[in-house]
Amino acid sequence: MFQTDSMSAAFSAGSGRYTVSATIGELPLVYASMTEHATLHDDFGIQGTEGTALVISVERASSKWPDLVVSQRFDPGPESGFHPGTFLIPESHLILIGAGTRLLAYDLLSTQRVWEDTAEGGFWGWKRHGGLVLMLAELEFAPWDFKGKKMWSTFVERPWVYDVNGERIELDVMGERSSFAATRPKPPRTS
Repeated sequence: MFQTDSMSAAFSAGSGRYTVSATIGELPLVYASMTEHATLHDDFGIQGTEGTALVISVERASSKWPDLVVSQRFDPGPESGFHPGTFLIPESHLILIGAGTRLLAYDLLSTQRVWEDTAEGGFWGWKRHGGLVLMLAELEFAPWDFKGKKMWSTFVERPWVYDVNGERIELDVMGERSSFAATRPKPPRTS
């Protein structure tokens, strides 16, 4: 049986025709009904014991139940400073999910998984800059376009920061600075 812990939390946010909800640390009370009624339930070992439980659901404004339910356990987790995150791209009906080292993308029109990827060292967050969605991780920095195509990826290590100036990305990794076009096929390699 699934057990809850003291680190449980929940949130819900809407954008356009979608509402994205999440429960972290425990299953939602209506989990069985959610998964029964969902068009797609993608389960990555939610009944396991390792890692932190996470359930993300996406519901259309006209639905009574979520169309998409993603259940997983992730590590590293909140106790190590790694919090899950979602990013909804309404222009392309795409949702990006990051938790632990797992990255996922789902097409909400066809309700199907587009891809699964990894975040080196642990996921930090998604940030939108113009026509890009940037993925920040402990040891990786990468942009995706609005259709969910990964443009490139580069190794980073702490301390690292970035800034977007127009069409350029300014990256500072441990004091080593680089500047390159955001859409560049392959950024300079840092180590």
